Amino acid sequence: MGASMGAWMGVDLEGAESTPSGVVGSQLYGWGQYYQREGKDLNAHLGEVFSALRDAGYDYAEGNLDSGRPEKNAEFADKLRAKGLRPVSLYTGGALHNDGAEGVVERLVAAAKVAAHSGFEVIVCNVDPIGRDKTDVELVRQGKALALLGRELKGLKLRLGVHHHTPELGRAGREYHHNFAVTRAGEVDFCIDTHWLYRGGIAPMDALRQYGDRVVSWHLRQSRDKIWWEDLDTGDIDYSEIAALARSRKWPRRFSVELALEGGTRITRSGVENHRRSREFVRRVFGV
Repeated sequence: MGASMGAWMGVDLEGAESTPSGVVGSQLYGWGQYYQREGKDLNAHLGEVFSALRDAGYDYAEGNLDSGRPEKNAEFADKLRAKGLRPVSLYTGGALHNDGAEGVVERLVAAAKVAAHSGFEVIVCNVDPIGRDKTDVELVRQGKALALLGRELKGLKLRLGVHHHTPELGRAGREYHHNFAVTRAGEVDFCIDTHWLYRGGIAPMDALRQYGDRVVSWHLRQSRDKIWWEDLDTGDIDYSEIAALARSRKWPRRFSVELALEGGTRITRSGVENHRRSREFVRRVFGV
């Protein structure tokens, strides 16, 4: 890949970050919930979602890394570009705690090779929960698998951002802290999901003070009275202090708005309008 193509894709061939001004995307999980409420399949309507995101001022959409059909990752990138968006990040899971971990890493890397050639920059990985706390042996195995995955992705000029849900944040963040303690910055880094941290009992500002230098991407969501809010706005999380710290430290600015619905979420507007409002919030608070 030539230098000019790398620059167009937003990938520095020496491994530098995207343009400092930042990019704002939308995680597709919440869109799937909106379409499901209407009895529709999101995948059949990606074109209209991408058009709505483009028109609202977004730069990208974050979908799932397809490790079963790696060529689909290139097709996803093409669909983004066809609507004026760009490939930035893809999300995946993986059982990295057991004897099959190396095989999982192998499949993820094979898919990531296609993603890298298609211009993606970050692979976000939330390791699979197993319905109980992982044993010390399982955490050691998982740490080794994450380290291997991170090294392989770095060789492809991709960044690995580890993401967490509440299962990994239990017991004062035992698994969450272990994932970083046994791996190296620059190989295994951080997709910080501010609201999952908040819900798991770890203050986002504390997480940033401890691991902010490993942040490669962000998932942004809001709640009020601990129930997910329909758009990204003021609420339980003080995004103004988070944004101020991020600016002062000059951390990477790949922001994915992730609007999701749960029991108790009050829906008063369309998904398109809620994403438009959320894009304005990111512009106003984060300056992107």
